[in-house]
Amino acid sequence: MTAPDTPEPRDPSATGGTPGGPPAPAAENAPPAENAPDTASGSDTASGSAAPTDAPAPTDAPAPAGAPTGSTDPTDDSTDFVDADRGLVAAPAHPTITAADDPGRVVWDFGSTAFLGGDCPDTAHPSLWRQSQLCARAGLYEVTDGVHQIRGYDLSNMTLIEGERGVIVVDPLVSAECSAAGLALYRDHLGDRPVTGVVYTHSHLDHFGGVLGVISAADDVPIVAPEGFLAHSVSENVYAGTAMLRRGTYYSGSNLERGPAGLIGMGLGFTASTGSTGLLPPTLEIRHTGQEETIDGVRFRFQMTPGTEAPSEMNFLLPERRALCMAENATHNLHNILTLRGAQVRDARIWSRYLTEAIELFTHDAEVLFASHHWPTWGKDDLRRFLSEQRDLYAYLHDQTLRLTNQGRTGPEIAELIELPPVLARAWHTRGYYGSVSHNVKAVYQRYMGWYDGNPSSLWEHPPTESAKRYVDCVGGPDAVLEKAGRYVDEGDLRFAAQLLRHAVFAAPDSAAARELLATVYEKLAYGAENATWRNCYLTGADELRHGIKPTIIGAGSLAGALTVGQLFDSLAIRVDGPRAWDHSVTLGWTFTDLGELYRMTLRNGVLTHTRSTLPVDDTDLALTLTRPQLLALLAHAAASPDPPDLSGVRHTGDPAVLATLLSVLDTPDPDFAIVTP
Repeated sequence: MTAPDTPEPRDPSATGGTPGGPPAPAAENAPPAENAPDTASGSDTASGSAAPTDAPAPTDAPAPAGAPTGSTDPTDDSTDFVDADRGLVAAPAHPTITAADDPGRVVWDFGSTAFLGGDCPDTAHPSLWRQSQLCARAGLYEVTDGVHQIRGYDLSNMTLIEGERGVIVVDPLVSAECSAAGLALYRDHLGDRPVTGVVYTHSHLDHFGGVLGVISAADDVPIVAPEGFLAHSVSENVYAGTAMLRRGTYYSGSNLERGPAGLIGMGLGFTASTGSTGLLPPTLEIRHTGQEETIDGVRFRFQMTPGTEAPSEMNFLLPERRALCMAENATHNLHNILTLRGAQVRDARIWSRYLTEAIELFTHDAEVLFASHHWPTWGKDDLRRFLSEQRDLYAYLHDQTLRLTNQGRTGPEIAELIELPPVLARAWHTRGYYGSVSHNVKAVYQRYMGWYDGNPSSLWEHPPTESAKRYVDCVGGPDAVLEKAGRYVDEGDLRFAAQLLRHAVFAAPDSAAARELLATVYEKLAYGAENATWRNCYLTGADELRHGIKPTIIGAGSLAGALTVGQLFDSLAIRVDGPRAWDHSVTLGWTFTDLGELYRMTLRNGVLTHTRSTLPVDDTDLALTLTRPQLLALLAHAAASPDPPDLSGVRHTGDPAVLATLLSVLDTPDPDFAIVTP
């Protein structure tokens, strides 16, 4: 039997090496390693479990079945483990974090990563196991004087910067419960300082969702964000939020059992918490590179980086602390040009150029680099090398993809051809734990060329189920497909077995044999994947084939409170069922007394349009005078009940049935739609 084919057979970031060391203690009842070095102070008083300095470099030891093979030779395999444990102030105070509205529901369990303290099993890629061990560290860490981080309390990090009167919170995690627990840990050990400012580095949920755990809507503190933050946060989490969250259950592995055969992490962190999320709008926008703002006596110098890891993102330097925050633009893995949950395709070219700009702007003045995920990098030379290699990583993928595109190659073809240069291939922080060379190359191709590969046969293909029926018929029926797929599995060609069995399942979704064989193939591909999100997608697909769809447990939460009226109306327009609305033609006028805003809304030809007006809206079928909170209440009622909305508290003229007509043609998003079955 030949070696099984793999998700990324040419990905030179793969390794068959052994993990560099165990994870740090995850809860207070887990004993720290003895004599773990505190390299921040030169003493050995800090608790933790850094790998010994003579930890072995990766080798060509046998990898798990189905794993990519290869080797790396970093200068010092223990560096990441030493850095990940450096500056530990305190481990988590409690073993779990529970929901604010239901103390019986756990939203974060520190003990769920305890299994990573063991040796790498044959159900995981050794390199991914190593990364997961590093991401499992949890607690309060000192980055430099006056700058601390909460790590391992969620998918992302929360940074706490001490000012003259209090503490400035940067990126308050996914959930309010987790950010509140992290802030409490800081206050328990470093003083009960008030929150005097909040900074969102970019427009992704794991960097603002927990804001209500550190401040309330009534707090008078500056909330700083890059220009366009609110629009892009809404675009991703509301407009396409249902589909992204459903697909997110695959790439995050949120419904998988935590353990060696299930979820071992996401590469970027362990996973996302499942507490309450929210959003408070920014009060101060950063609009240009070089802009400086002083918050609670702390000077920030910003760099705008739109179109990189997020469409709205920024880095910043703390000049007096000589500390550089790279947001999510430079982390200890290859990131995504297009995340598997879906998003706008990112610009690898501009990403690399902003990294060059960061090197030129900041590295002369910085002694430590930290980010919104993973662990910091200390030392001017090391952080400059780290940024340079990250820059070259995205530039290489961009330029080589276009070089081969201009030779007539398509995205899938290019993904099989590109290998990273040796220097990049040897660096741990360029590995494909979260993004991958394979799907990033396809994303670069998509950004420039779109979905069409140039072959006319691709213009009008049948949809998946109809194509599957015809492929299965060509092969000779479902039994023949299973027989041939089994042969490919035996020969180690798991990739084609998955392609073939996908057709079998879509053509005959009730075939238990087809579902089970495809689940088995997905499982084998998962155990050999170095990329965490690929692993999670494969394992979630296998689980749903065997056990059916589980509810999506991660939600965007109550973001509606931060949306503008225009964004709220946009979210309604997206839900209009066009065919059901074809025959309706109604006009509504909206006057918001608390905002001083007027809108004209029309439903016609299955399209809901709205425009803001400077004059009173007349000639409408229904005119409503209300406040924005009343609008939110109307929409909440419509979402929860089929009954007509109650307008008794809203001033209105015209026919109230018009609003009921509008609400009656709104579709209800399905947060649990099928993916691996028709």
